Amino acid sequence: MDQYEVIESALNHIENNLDQPLSLESVANTFNMSKFYFHRLFSAMMGCTLNNYILSRRLNASLQCIQTDHLPLTDIAYQLNFGTQSSFTRAFKRQYGMAPSSLRVSDMNISQTPMPSVVRRPIKNINGDIVTDFTLTEFDSIRVSGIAFEVDLATDDYKTKIRSHSLKLLNDIDKTVNGSCFVIYSNCQPNSSRFKVLFGIPFDIQINRPFYFTVDVPRLFCAKFKYSGDLLDIGDVLKTDYARFLKISRQEADDSHIELIQFFDDIHNLDLAYHIYAPIKRIPIDSD
Repeated sequence: MDQYEVIESALNHIENNLDQPLSLESVANTFNMSKFYFHRLFSAMMGCTLNNYILSRRLNASLQCIQTDHLPLTDIAYQLNFGTQSSFTRAFKRQYGMAPSSLRVSDMNISQTPMPSVVRRPIKNINGDIVTDFTLTEFDSIRVSGIAFEVDLATDDYKTKIRSHSLKLLNDIDKTVNGSCFVIYSNCQPNSSRFKVLFGIPFDIQINRPFYFTVDVPRLFCAKFKYSGDLLDIGDVLKTDYARFLKISRQEADDSHIELIQFFDDIHNLDLAYHIYAPIKRIPIDSD
Protein backbone atom coordinates (compact mmCIF):
# COMPACT_ATOMS: atom_id res chain seq x y z
CA MET A 1 0.00 0.00 0.00
CA ASP A 2 1.14 3.55 -0.64
CA GLN A 3 0.97 6.22 2.05
CA TYR A 4 -2.52 7.36 1.10
CA GLU A 5 -3.88 3.82 1.13
CA VAL A 6 -2.36 3.26 4.58
CA ILE A 7 -4.22 6.26 6.02
CA GLU A 8 -7.44 5.34 4.20
CA SER A 9 -7.19 1.84 5.66
CA ALA A 10 -6.44 3.29 9.08
CA LEU A 11 -9.60 5.42 8.95
CA ASN A 12 -11.67 2.34 8.14
CA HIS A 13 -9.92 0.35 10.87
CA ILE A 14 -10.69 3.07 13.42
CA GLU A 15 -14.32 3.40 12.32
CA ASN A 16 -14.87 -0.35 12.67
CA ASN A 17 -13.20 -0.57 16.09
CA LEU A 18 -14.44 2.43 18.04
CA ASP A 19 -15.64 0.04 20.73
CA GLN A 20 -12.11 -1.33 21.13
CA PRO A 21 -9.05 0.18 22.84
CA LEU A 22 -7.24 2.20 20.18
CA SER A 23 -3.85 3.80 20.60
CA LEU A 24 -1.17 5.22 18.34
CA GLU A 25 0.94 2.11 18.89
CA SER A 26 -1.87 -0.37 18.23
CA VAL A 27 -3.04 1.33 15.03
CA ALA A 28 0.52 1.73 13.73
CA ASN A 29 1.24 -1.94 14.49
CA THR A 30 -1.81 -2.93 12.44
CA PHE A 31 -0.01 -1.55 9.41
CA ASN A 32 3.49 -2.66 10.46
CA MET A 33 4.73 0.92 10.80
CA SER A 34 6.75 2.77 13.38
CA LYS A 35 4.40 4.68 15.65
CA PHE A 36 6.55 7.79 15.25
CA TYR A 37 6.43 7.71 11.45
CA PHE A 38 2.73 6.81 11.44
CA HIS A 39 1.98 9.73 13.76
CA ARG A 40 3.76 12.21 11.45
CA LEU A 41 2.11 10.75 8.36
CA PHE A 42 -1.38 10.76 9.88
CA SER A 43 -1.05 14.32 11.19
CA ALA A 44 0.22 15.64 7.85
CA MET A 45 -2.60 14.04 5.86
CA MET A 46 -5.50 14.51 8.28
CA GLY A 47 -4.54 17.77 9.97
CA CYS A 48 -4.94 16.45 13.51
CA THR A 49 -3.35 13.92 15.83
CA LEU A 50 -4.52 10.32 15.80
CA ASN A 51 -5.82 10.57 19.38
CA ASN A 52 -7.88 13.68 18.58
CA TYR A 53 -9.25 11.99 15.48
CA ILE A 54 -10.28 8.86 17.40
CA LEU A 55 -11.93 11.03 20.06
CA SER A 56 -13.92 12.96 17.45
CA ARG A 57 -15.13 9.75 15.77
CA ARG A 58 -16.18 8.23 19.11
CA LEU A 59 -18.14 11.36 19.94
CA ASN A 60 -19.67 11.23 16.48
CA ALA A 61 -20.72 7.59 17.05
CA SER A 62 -22.21 8.52 20.42
CA LEU A 63 -24.76 10.81 18.74
CA GLN A 64 -26.79 7.90 17.41
CA CYS A 65 -26.65 6.11 20.75
CA ILE A 66 -27.89 9.18 22.59
CA GLN A 67 -30.61 10.15 20.14
CA THR A 68 -32.04 6.76 19.18
CA ASP A 69 -31.13 4.27 21.92
CA HIS A 70 -32.25 4.14 25.51
CA LEU A 71 -28.94 3.05 26.99
CA PRO A 72 -27.74 4.92 30.08
CA LEU A 73 -24.96 7.40 29.35
CA THR A 74 -22.63 5.31 31.50
CA ASP A 75 -23.14 2.34 29.18
CA ILE A 76 -22.56 4.50 26.09
CA ALA A 77 -19.31 5.81 27.59
CA TYR A 78 -18.24 2.24 28.38
CA GLN A 79 -19.14 0.89 24.92
CA LEU A 80 -17.15 3.62 23.15
CA ASN A 81 -14.11 3.30 25.42
CA PHE A 82 -14.33 6.66 27.17
CA GLY A 83 -13.38 5.09 30.48
CA THR A 84 -15.87 7.01 32.62
CA GLN A 85 -19.12 8.87 32.05
CA SER A 86 -17.55 12.08 33.35
CA SER A 87 -14.75 11.99 30.77
CA PHE A 88 -17.34 11.28 28.05
CA THR A 89 -19.49 14.21 29.20
CA ARG A 90 -16.54 16.62 29.31
CA ALA A 91 -15.40 15.65 25.80
CA PHE A 92 -18.96 15.84 24.45
CA LYS A 93 -19.48 19.35 25.87
CA ARG A 94 -16.19 20.55 24.34
CA GLN A 95 -17.20 19.16 20.95
CA TYR A 96 -20.90 20.09 20.79
CA GLY A 97 -21.36 22.83 23.37
CA MET A 98 -23.87 20.89 25.45
CA ALA A 99 -23.98 17.85 27.73
CA PRO A 100 -25.14 14.53 26.28
CA SER A 101 -27.96 14.44 28.82
CA SER A 102 -29.18 17.83 27.54
CA LEU A 103 -29.21 16.55 23.97
CA ARG A 104 -31.30 13.54 25.00
CA VAL A 105 -34.07 15.65 26.59
CA SER A 106 -34.08 18.52 24.08
CA ASP A 107 -35.75 18.82 20.69
CA MET A 108 -32.37 19.45 19.07
CA ASN A 109 -30.89 16.95 16.65
CA ILE A 110 -27.17 16.76 15.86
CA SER A 111 -26.39 14.94 12.63
CA GLN A 112 -23.53 12.49 12.45
CA THR A 113 -20.54 13.40 10.28
CA PRO A 114 -19.49 10.90 7.61
CA MET A 115 -16.02 9.44 7.84
CA PRO A 116 -13.68 11.92 6.12
CA SER A 117 -11.85 11.06 2.94
CA VAL A 118 -8.10 11.34 2.50
CA VAL A 119 -7.16 14.21 0.20
CA ARG A 120 -4.27 13.00 -1.93
CA ARG A 121 -1.95 15.93 -1.38
CA PRO A 122 1.73 15.69 -2.28
CA ILE A 123 3.85 15.57 0.87
CA LYS A 124 7.51 16.03 1.71
CA ASN A 125 9.81 15.44 4.63
CA ILE A 126 11.41 18.38 6.48
CA ASN A 127 13.86 17.63 9.26
CA GLY A 128 12.21 14.27 9.90
CA ASP A 129 8.67 15.67 9.88
CA ILE A 130 6.07 15.30 7.14
CA VAL A 131 4.21 18.25 5.65
CA THR A 132 2.21 18.98 2.54
CA ASP A 133 4.52 19.57 -0.41
CA PHE A 134 5.39 23.17 -1.26
CA THR A 135 7.83 25.31 -3.16
CA LEU A 136 9.22 28.71 -2.27
CA THR A 137 8.54 31.22 -5.01
CA GLU A 138 7.74 34.81 -5.91
CA PHE A 139 4.17 35.85 -6.53
CA ASP A 140 4.43 38.59 -9.12
CA SER A 141 2.54 41.85 -8.63
CA ILE A 142 -0.81 41.86 -10.35
CA ARG A 143 -3.95 43.99 -10.66
CA VAL A 144 -7.14 42.14 -9.71
CA SER A 145 -10.69 43.39 -10.15
CA GLY A 146 -13.63 41.77 -8.43
CA ILE A 147 -16.13 41.66 -5.63
CA ALA A 148 -15.26 42.03 -1.94
CA PHE A 149 -16.97 40.48 1.08
CA GLU A 150 -16.19 38.89 4.45
CA VAL A 151 -16.18 35.26 5.53
CA ASP A 152 -15.76 33.40 8.79
CA LEU A 153 -13.77 30.25 8.15
CA ALA A 154 -15.04 28.76 11.40
CA THR A 155 -18.50 28.36 9.87
CA ASP A 156 -19.53 25.96 7.13
CA ASP A 157 -21.47 28.55 5.15
CA TYR A 158 -18.29 30.34 4.04
CA LYS A 159 -18.08 27.89 1.13
CA THR A 160 -21.58 28.78 -0.03
CA LYS A 161 -20.76 32.46 0.38
CA ILE A 162 -17.64 32.28 -1.79
CA ARG A 163 -19.40 30.28 -4.47
CA SER A 164 -22.33 32.69 -4.58
CA HIS A 165 -20.03 35.70 -4.98
CA SER A 166 -18.07 33.96 -7.71
CA LEU A 167 -21.32 33.40 -9.62
CA LYS A 168 -22.32 37.02 -9.05
CA LEU A 169 -19.05 38.24 -10.56
CA LEU A 170 -19.45 35.90 -13.54
CA ASN A 171 -22.95 37.25 -14.13
CA ASP A 172 -21.72 40.85 -14.04
CA ILE A 173 -18.77 40.59 -16.41
CA ASP A 174 -18.46 40.07 -20.13
CA LYS A 175 -19.45 36.47 -20.89
CA THR A 176 -16.43 36.13 -23.18
CA VAL A 177 -13.97 36.58 -20.28
CA ASN A 178 -11.94 33.42 -19.75
CA GLY A 179 -8.78 32.50 -17.92
CA SER A 180 -7.57 32.53 -14.34
CA CYS A 181 -9.09 33.96 -11.19
CA PHE A 182 -8.05 34.60 -7.60
CA VAL A 183 -9.53 34.41 -4.11
CA ILE A 184 -7.50 36.76 -1.90
CA TYR A 185 -7.84 36.48 1.90
CA SER A 186 -6.62 39.45 3.94
CA ASN A 187 -6.72 41.34 7.22
CA CYS A 188 -7.38 38.51 9.61
CA GLN A 189 -7.18 39.77 13.19
CA PRO A 190 -5.20 37.81 15.84
CA ASN A 191 -7.08 34.75 17.12
CA SER A 192 -9.87 35.37 14.63
CA SER A 193 -11.25 33.25 11.81
CA ARG A 194 -12.83 36.20 9.97
CA PHE A 195 -11.23 37.35 6.72
CA LYS A 196 -11.83 40.00 4.13
CA VAL A 197 -12.05 38.31 0.73
CA LEU A 198 -11.73 39.52 -2.83
CA PHE A 199 -12.89 37.18 -5.59
CA GLY A 200 -11.46 38.62 -8.78
CA ILE A 201 -9.88 38.29 -12.18
CA PRO A 202 -6.65 39.77 -13.61
CA PHE A 203 -8.52 42.27 -15.78
CA ASP A 204 -9.10 45.98 -15.21
CA ILE A 205 -12.87 45.80 -15.31
CA GLN A 206 -15.14 48.69 -14.35
CA ILE A 207 -18.35 47.77 -12.53
CA ASN A 208 -20.07 50.68 -10.86
CA ARG A 209 -21.75 48.75 -8.07
CA PRO A 210 -21.21 48.42 -4.30
CA PHE A 211 -18.41 46.13 -3.16
CA TYR A 212 -16.65 46.01 -6.54
CA PHE A 213 -12.99 47.00 -6.34
CA THR A 214 -9.74 46.94 -8.27
CA VAL A 215 -6.64 46.25 -6.16
CA ASP A 216 -2.94 46.03 -6.89
CA VAL A 217 -1.43 42.95 -5.25
CA PRO A 218 2.27 43.60 -4.56
CA ARG A 219 5.10 41.21 -5.33
CA LEU A 220 5.25 38.66 -2.50
CA PHE A 221 7.64 35.93 -1.41
CA CYS A 222 5.46 32.87 -0.78
CA ALA A 223 5.20 29.21 0.04
CA LYS A 224 3.24 27.70 -2.85
CA PHE A 225 1.00 24.67 -2.21
CA LYS A 226 -0.94 22.68 -4.81
CA TYR A 227 -4.30 21.12 -4.03
CA SER A 228 -7.12 19.18 -5.59
CA GLY A 229 -10.49 18.21 -4.22
CA ASP A 230 -12.85 20.66 -2.55
CA LEU A 231 -11.44 24.02 -3.55
CA LEU A 232 -12.94 25.78 -0.55
CA ASP A 233 -11.44 23.72 2.25
CA ILE A 234 -9.32 26.76 2.95
CA GLY A 235 -10.08 26.68 6.67
CA ASP A 236 -8.41 23.29 6.99
CA VAL A 237 -5.46 24.52 4.95
CA LEU A 238 -4.94 27.41 7.35
CA LYS A 239 -5.28 25.27 10.46
CA THR A 240 -3.15 22.39 9.27
CA ASP A 241 -0.85 22.69 6.28
CA TYR A 242 0.15 26.34 6.56
CA ALA A 243 0.40 26.38 10.34
CA ARG A 244 2.37 23.14 10.28
CA PHE A 245 4.65 24.46 7.54
CA LEU A 246 5.43 27.58 9.58
CA LYS A 247 6.07 25.55 12.71
CA ILE A 248 8.41 23.06 11.07
CA SER A 249 10.22 25.38 8.67
CA ARG A 250 10.39 28.20 11.24
CA GLN A 251 9.61 30.73 8.53
CA GLU A 252 7.39 33.37 10.06
CA ALA A 253 4.61 34.88 8.04
CA ASP A 254 5.61 38.06 6.23
CA ASP A 255 4.35 41.45 7.41
CA SER A 256 1.55 41.63 4.86
CA HIS A 257 -2.18 42.29 5.11
CA ILE A 258 -2.63 39.46 2.60
CA GLU A 259 -2.88 36.12 4.38
CA LEU A 260 -3.43 33.67 1.50
CA ILE A 261 -4.12 33.72 -2.23
CA GLN A 262 -5.94 30.93 -4.07
CA PHE A 263 -5.19 30.73 -7.79
CA PHE A 264 -7.41 28.91 -10.29
CA ASP A 265 -6.57 28.36 -13.94
CA ASP A 266 -10.19 28.53 -15.11
CA ILE A 267 -12.75 30.91 -13.66
CA HIS A 268 -15.51 28.76 -15.15
CA ASN A 269 -14.36 25.58 -13.45
CA LEU A 270 -13.49 25.98 -9.78
CA ASP A 271 -13.46 22.25 -9.06
CA LEU A 272 -10.09 21.61 -10.69
CA ALA A 273 -6.70 21.62 -8.98
CA TYR A 274 -5.56 24.98 -7.64
CA HIS A 275 -2.60 26.65 -5.97
CA ILE A 276 -2.31 28.53 -2.72
CA TYR A 277 0.28 31.24 -2.22
CA ALA A 278 1.04 31.98 1.44
CA PRO A 279 3.23 35.06 2.04
CA ILE A 280 6.20 34.32 4.27
CA LYS A 281 9.26 36.19 5.43
CA ARG A 282 12.31 35.70 3.23
CA ILE A 283 15.29 34.47 5.23
CA PRO A 284 18.95 34.64 4.04
CA ILE A 285 19.10 30.99 2.97
CA ASP A 286 16.22 31.61 0.51
CA SER A 287 18.43 34.02 -1.42
CA ASP A 288 21.25 31.52 -1.90
